[in-house]
Amino acid sequence: MLKTGYAVALAVTLLAPGALAADFKDKSWPCIQRKVPNLSIGQMWTGPLIDETVQPDADAAALARAIAVRRTTLEEAQALVGRYAATLDDAREEKLAVLFRTVFEQINRERAQVIAGIARYASKQTGLSERIDGLQQELATLDAKTDKSDDEWDRLEELQDIVTWDARIYTERAQSLTYVCETPVILEKRAFALAKMVLEADGE
Repeated sequence: MLKTGYAVALAVTLLAPGALAADFKDKSWPCIQRKVPNLSIGQMWTGPLIDETVQPDADAAALARAIAVRRTTLEEAQALVGRYAATLDDAREEKLAVLFRTVFEQINRERAQVIAGIARYASKQTGLSERIDGLQQELATLDAKTDKSDDEWDRLEELQDIVTWDARIYTERAQSLTYVCETPVILEKRAFALAKMVLEADGE
């Protein structure tokens, strides 16, 4: 009987329950990290909460865009916030609150987009795993047959190649997903850090 090889064994492992840890409340969630679809500004901001109808001025809007993005280091963000705070006089507390609310909205929006992307990615992984499972069943059935025709031998080899390739793709995607799953947490930590930063600027 023809051995199906390492790729099939790997695929079995990948398709086993628990291969990707999921949130208990959302069985389709593939990350070890708990799924929190949206952050709450009240979790991180202890200053005054300004009504959403109060919009940031041009300087605050530009600053919010600059410090919300991850390519701006927290050290750079702190310097930018400090310079902005130094220009404030009247309604200082309110303007800093509006600044952080604007930052929070941008980070929360980006984070929601990442979570939606993870869900789409996980759906593709589920589809691929189901494809591998179906191919394995066909391969096992054909492999167990004792009297194979030339066409069946060809199909058996073709199935082995397909399963090997699909298992490799699945593994690479799963490894990438591990890193992507950390992004919502990174964004949440950034929001907390920026909240602390803006609050401290208000007290200077």
